[in-house]
Parts: sequence; C-alpha cells; structure tokens
Amino acid sequence: MRYLPLTETDRREMLGVIGAKGIDELFRDVPESARRDGLVDLPRRKGELEVERIFERMAAKNVAAGSVPFFVGGGAYRHHVPATVDHLIQRSEFLTSYTPYQPEIAQGTLQYLFEFQTQVAMITGMDVANASMYDGSTGCGEAVLMAHRVTKRRKAVLSGTLHPQYAAVVRNLSDFADYQVETMPPALPGTSEDIISHITDETSCVVVQTPGFFGELHDLRPIAEAAHAKGALLIAVVSEIVSLGAVTPPGEMGADIVVGEGQSIGNGLNFGGPYVGLFATREKYVRQMPGRLCGETVDADGKRGYVLTLSTREQHIRREKATSNICTNSGLCCLAFTIHMSLLGEDGYGQLARINHAAAVKLAERLAAVPGVEILNKAFFNEFTMRLSRPAAEVVDALAEKGVLGGVPASRLLPGVKEAEDLLIVASTEINTDADRAAYAAALKEVL
Repeated sequence: MRYLPLTETDRREMLGVIGAKGIDELFRDVPESARRDGLVDLPRRKGELEVERIFERMAAKNVAAGSVPFFVGGGAYRHHVPATVDHLIQRSEFLTSYTPYQPEIAQGTLQYLFEFQTQVAMITGMDVANASMYDGSTGCGEAVLMAHRVTKRRKAVLSGTLHPQYAAVVRNLSDFADYQVETMPPALPGTSEDIISHITDETSCVVVQTPGFFGELHDLRPIAEAAHAKGALLIAVVSEIVSLGAVTPPGEMGADIVVGEGQSIGNGLNFGGPYVGLFATREKYVRQMPGRLCGETVDADGKRGYVLTLSTREQHIRREKATSNICTNSGLCCLAFTIHMSLLGEDGYGQLARINHAAAVKLAERLAAVPGVEILNKAFFNEFTMRLSRPAAEVVDALAEKGVLGGVPASRLLPGVKEAEDLLIVASTEINTDADRAAYAAALKEVL
C-alpha cells in the first residue's frame, strides 16, 4: 500500500473539521515557556545505517556497568542474574502472554503469579501479597492511598529514611486528592529521627524504609507500636529486597503494609526499568489492596487450579469502586523474580544475602583506611554512606575517569541540601571482587 503526502488543502480541511485556524492552535494548552522555538538541532535526514553508526559512537562514550568496578546503588542494584532466567522468560508462552482473563487457558500464567505472591509474602513476613505493582516507588504511593482508605484519615508522615524519589511519588499522588504529606528531613546515618512525636490522631500512616536511603538498618518495632497506639498504619519500604534474606522481615516487626523493589532478584538494571513492585499486607486489609490477587481453587473434577480471586482495578469493576488506577502488572518481571527465587531456594536466598553483607563490610573496611573518608553507618546491609573531604559529585566524576563507578552522590537526589554535598552512597554486591575493591580504594586515594 502506498501513502501520499498531505496537501495544503488536506491540512486546511482537517483543521476545519476540528475548528482550529492553524497548527499552532493545537498546542495552545502548552505554556509558552515549555515550547521550543524552531527545530531541534538534528540532521534533517539520515539512512538507517548512518543512524546506527551515529548512535554507536554516542553509546561508546558511556561507561557500561559491567565493564568496570561498579559500586552504584541508591535504589537499583547490580546482581548476577542466572542465564536460566533469561532463557525461560523468553519462551513464547511466557513472553507473549498478557492478562489472564480466561483462567481455563491461562493456568501457567496464573500459577507463576500465585507462586510469586507466595514468595513475596514469605520473605516480607506478611499474610498476603498481590501480583505486583509497576515498581517500588509506585507501590509506596499506592500503599499510602490504601492506608487512607483503611483508616479514613488523610495525612501521611514520611520518614527521612525514605528514598527521595519514593517520597516524590507519594507527594505527586497526594496532590491530586487533597491529602496531606509531612516529610521529615533526611535521616543522615548516625543521627536519630524522632518520627514518633509526629504521629497524631490525624495520621493515617507512617512510611519508613529499611535499609534506609543512606543504607542504615532500622528497628521498626517502636514505630509500629506508636503508630498502632494512635490508630495509624506502619508502611515499611524495602528498596534492596536481597536484604530480607538476612535481616528481620518488616512483617515480624509490626508493619501493616510492606512495599519493595524486586529488581534485585531476576532483573537487570535495564537502564532504569522495567522493574517490579512488591506489595504485601495483613489479611484483614486484603480487600483494600491495589492491583490483583491470584488464588488457588479446584475445578469441577476436584483438580487444583488458579484464578484471579480479586481484581480491584478499573478494567474489572466500576471506576469509583477501584482501589487503584494502576491497570496492569509487571508480569514478565514477576516471572523473572519467581524463577530466580526458585533457583536460589530459601537457603540460597539467605546465602546470597550473607555474601552481599560480607562484600560491603570488606569494602567499608578498605575505604575507611583512605585519608579523607569517614564511614557514617552504625549498621548496614550491602550499602553504606561515607563523608568525603571533597564534594561527592566531583569525586564520582573523577573516579569514573579512572574507570571506577564509585556510587551515588547524595546531592544528586537531595539537591540544595548542604549536608548532603560531601556524602557518597556506596553499594557492594556479590558481583564485586577483591580486585574491584582494591581498584576502588586505590582510585579514591588518588582522587582525594
């Protein structure tokens, strides 16, 4: 089929149908300050081969995560993903499947989502988990909205331990519904945060992250007791899900809702996504949980089968009855998570966590010996924060020039916070070797 270009007469007729005098009227709702004056400075046209060559040259300027010693974390972590995971999720019956509307022909999809839910409930120490959210941050936002529904209150208190981007998502979702959000100042390692005094009779929920944004581990029990005494819920956030193989699960510390980022299991960094949001809660709140829930049942012959037990989203029920406007889930990422977790097993999951912690301890000991470095954390899992004798952003750039990706400057995610300028957040996982740690220490010594 051959398509002819539009003529000026065609354009005038099309604009006339919609009642616009010219092309510019189509963009009248876009503020003048957001409009570009003139064309983008790009070549007018290139062939496909030429475009590929241009992008290859541009990509070559990047430092790939797997090409140098890598110690970047801050909410997304580089772990080893077994080749089996990629091999299985690319099978056509998994790769092309979508929403299991008809359980009689979607038993495989429903079963692995059921297994996923079971795994998430077990590692978080909760009663029930849903079949995923988009990522950890959207899961956190949905948890706050759920707490408002459960408590019939409208105010959330966000701990300074919470990742700044998670807090931004909560505020964004709250702005449109006239909810109140109280955000505590960043909880720097080694300092105490009196979040309990901010819990009142108007508080619907308290949101605390552990390990926190700066890597510090937190005991949630006192906060849970204080929240429950005021009729509020405790929402626990876990951005590094491998940590639950070694530390006490939030459910055992009194959390009412646990949300997390599942990227570390089965999913690569993928340039920032797609990831998989984990969401678990107490059984008594299950009907207020967003997303969807797969359940196990039996068919007419008494054989085991799986169905969508709860589908509390707009596609299935009336909009005003929906508990969430998230209308899908990260199905393939869930499957990758489930396969990797199945390969690890309970013992392997715990061993992976212990290896991560040991790697971070070795790194902290090496870097602490470098002049100009102070490790701030009293307790951490596989990520910690250090204070440097120079601005951290400058140090990271200098380390990259020496072939080491040294971490996340706190100032990048906390712009304008003076106390964050010399703080560098460093993560170490099972991928790091003694040679990597030695290279980091040597490069950092030179830079400082």
